[in-house]
Amino acid sequence: MSGLLDKLSPARRANKSDDLPLFYTDQAVGFHRGHRNTPKVSVTLAELLMSMEDDQNGQSQAWDIALASNFFSSVSSYPLPSPSPFVLSFKDLTYSVKITKKFNPLPCCGSSDGDGMEMKTKMLLNGISGEAKEGEMMAVLGASGSGKSTLIDALANRIAKESLHGSITLNGEVLESSLHKVISAYVMQDDLLFPMLTVEETLMFSAEFRLPRSLPKKKKQARVQALIDQLGLRNAATTVIGDEGHRGVSGGERRRVSIGIDIIHDPIILFLDEPTSGLDSTSAYMVVKVLQRVAKSGSIVIMSIHQPSYRILGLLDKLLFLSRGNTVYSGSPTDLPRFFSEYGHIIPENENKTEFALDLIRELEDSPEGTKTLVDFHKQWRAKQTLNQTTRNTNVSLKDAIDASISREKLVSACRAGETNLKSTFQTFANPFWTEILVIAKRSMLNSRRQPELFGIRLGAVLVTGTILATMFYKLDNSPRGIQERLGFFAFAMSTTFYTCAEAIPVFLQERYIFMRETAYNAYRRSSYVLAHTIISLPALVILSATFAATTFFSVGLAGGSEGFFFFFLTILAAFWAGSSFVTFLSGVVSHVMIGFTVVVAILAYFLLLSGFFISRDRIPLYWLWFHYLSLVKYPYEGVLQNEFEDPTKCFVRGIQMFDSSPLGQVPDAVKISLLKSMSGVLGFNVTAETCVTTGVDILKKQGITEMSKWNCLWITVAWGFLFRVLFYFTLLIGSKNKRR
Repeated sequence: MSGLLDKLSPARRANKSDDLPLFYTDQAVGFHRGHRNTPKVSVTLAELLMSMEDDQNGQSQAWDIALASNFFSSVSSYPLPSPSPFVLSFKDLTYSVKITKKFNPLPCCGSSDGDGMEMKTKMLLNGISGEAKEGEMMAVLGASGSGKSTLIDALANRIAKESLHGSITLNGEVLESSLHKVISAYVMQDDLLFPMLTVEETLMFSAEFRLPRSLPKKKKQARVQALIDQLGLRNAATTVIGDEGHRGVSGGERRRVSIGIDIIHDPIILFLDEPTSGLDSTSAYMVVKVLQRVAKSGSIVIMSIHQPSYRILGLLDKLLFLSRGNTVYSGSPTDLPRFFSEYGHIIPENENKTEFALDLIRELEDSPEGTKTLVDFHKQWRAKQTLNQTTRNTNVSLKDAIDASISREKLVSACRAGETNLKSTFQTFANPFWTEILVIAKRSMLNSRRQPELFGIRLGAVLVTGTILATMFYKLDNSPRGIQERLGFFAFAMSTTFYTCAEAIPVFLQERYIFMRETAYNAYRRSSYVLAHTIISLPALVILSATFAATTFFSVGLAGGSEGFFFFFLTILAAFWAGSSFVTFLSGVVSHVMIGFTVVVAILAYFLLLSGFFISRDRIPLYWLWFHYLSLVKYPYEGVLQNEFEDPTKCFVRGIQMFDSSPLGQVPDAVKISLLKSMSGVLGFNVTAETCVTTGVDILKKQGITEMSKWNCLWITVAWGFLFRVLFYFTLLIGSKNKRR
């Protein structure tokens, strides 16, 4: 270790702008091995990692990483008073919601016909106050429905300002929403991770999102490696996260990964909603131990927890007990026995203090008076404690505290020290627009590449459908029957492309909450997400379009040669593009997979019905004509029909074929020729067996396809795709606020 510390040159320490910031520990660190006079050192993990660049030997680098991480986790740390501490204060937080309850004004009748609606106000938070300081862990406790998660949401700026009353300040200054997103992080109760990425890849992508582009990739990788060791995930670093269908890491490891992706940028404030939920006692203890390290590095950690064990209780600095939105205790865990002793309920010596408190609170809640006496006693007790305490006012402004934090290499996400204005100290996003697109696209492609069966099934469906159509409509002839068969083929082919796109519904629905978590704290722009997924979807659409076009065009015997095939391919591609964009937009509107499939199938059926195949445009009622122009199937269908029938010299119905679609079609050809001669005398011009009666242009006129060219149909189809992508963006912009009302 001494050799490693000796590598830190004064010049390297002086140049902070390039250093790797990682969980700076502003503390004196000592090695206690029985020698009382052992010298203490104060060093950041960032400086330890910086020293690795001086060593060109790969094995030595790996050893240094492990040594640095062990150094961080094994030392006994006693934080010194910080010259610029952060203090998060909240006062009189009040939040209520209106709930609708059914009631029967005539209960004696027992009939539901008299049911009415009654509006009631439910108080979720009622004047909650408290304070959390840098280097401390505060735990919010209480039974289910007590308001734990609501308080965490309130402090994490996840409740609309107009609904939340009270004040939340950091160093005495009100936190603006934009600044709040940059300096804090929120870990949800559910582990929202990509299942097919490994632990190391998950943390690395988070680093690329949250750390600025100015930080070299080597330093980002070193940061991730040190974080893996700090989280105790070294043995699982190359294991995929996993899900129901893929075996992956354990529940405790998943939770630590969830914490890791949100502390990669070393935030000042970390909020967690029940981080130990669903974990065994050992895993829960390891998670809280990690959070203690994060707090000791100079962060404020506030979490809700259901029922901490004795070991976890020893790691906590402050407790805040809630009961139905009211504070029943706030203070140090060591003061808990004295508090309940003065209240008249002595905690037995061998009993878990928090379990005793929660059981007592639950008993009081079930009593007629509720917890009112305990709430009132706590107010008196806190007032007395406040009088006995001597408060020290640091008079440190929020800007000075943030500048000091940045100077000691904390809070590295898009920070700029030395700015005169607090708002200009931070960028809204850590990386430029195009970098975000590249990272999102890389992550999505990696996740998809490890699930090749998803694209394989879609490609197989397109190939099977194309093969069936190719064999069913094999080598269509130029006859009246061939015309009808062509119309049927094109209608089915165009509708199939749209129905095949329905599989895109679960894609965003599975990522919805990951997207909401990442964008809630400005990991990337919503526009970057939309564009990245648009770009990576195109290669798959090209492959599907080429497969379907090659399978059907020549086998069916469609017209146009190579030029006709190229336009047919482009139309299929445009249809896939529009269908994929439409389904993607719907996935942003609906929130359930089955609802999404139902809506997509129904709307696509309406599109096909009013596309012009079953009933021509001239025959559609005026009150449904507007939907005809909104039909996505209409434009590619009309485009391929024009591509097939645009040649005015190509004949599809000759004189003797006029009778094929009538009862006279069964009579001998000699009789048909005789009928043609009779008709010639009546019409005044000669109609023979080979006279062309119907050309491709006549077919288009009969179908009502006279308004636009085939290329216009193609461009309109492409434009529909872009329109739905834009609508998808606005859907994300409006629907992903992730705030309570």
